[in-house]
Amino acid sequence: MHEVRLHGRGGQGAVLASAILAAALVEEGRHVMAIPAFGFERRGAPVVAFLRLSDTEIRRVTNIYAPDIVVVIDPTVARAVDVYAGMPMGGTLVMATSKHADELVLPPHLGKVAVCNAIHIAMDIFKRQITNTIMLGAFAKATGLVSVASLEHALAETDFRDAGLRQNIEAVRRGYEETTVVTLGKEQAA
Repeated sequence: MHEVRLHGRGGQGAVLASAILAAALVEEGRHVMAIPAFGFERRGAPVVAFLRLSDTEIRRVTNIYAPDIVVVIDPTVARAVDVYAGMPMGGTLVMATSKHADELVLPPHLGKVAVCNAIHIAMDIFKRQITNTIMLGAFAKATGLVSVASLEHALAETDFRDAGLRQNIEAVRRGYEETTVVTLGKEQAA
């Protein structure tokens, strides 16, 4: 079983991203439980969403306190929230940032770090800093837990206009292609 926590800011689609990811994982035959968490519910405030996935039936219905995968869809949220809280030894961080993994100040217990210049991609595709679907592509590359094809199918089932669907599919693909994954200090092939 994997437990995932997504960090973003209100209005950026962290909760929507968790729902799209859940739909893609279900399509691949996994059991999934998506748990949105609404705090201040205002644009710009830190927002968190949770997801539990497994190849077998999920009986645990508790909150997620020790996620083995953390996705940060807004690089500034790490200044307001401890995005590493509860992560176990060997956890995976998937982060939207223009920095290389070597430039980040990271806790020593991480096993894998994936970085994606999602804001640059978002400005190129959407002309706005909306990085949620880009970071789904980054998640797919960093973890191997979901395919880009399943994410694209889940996007097609989401209520986007035609142009929005094409843009979001491009965003997932570019997020996957432009993410750098570093494991135990070794850079993986991009």
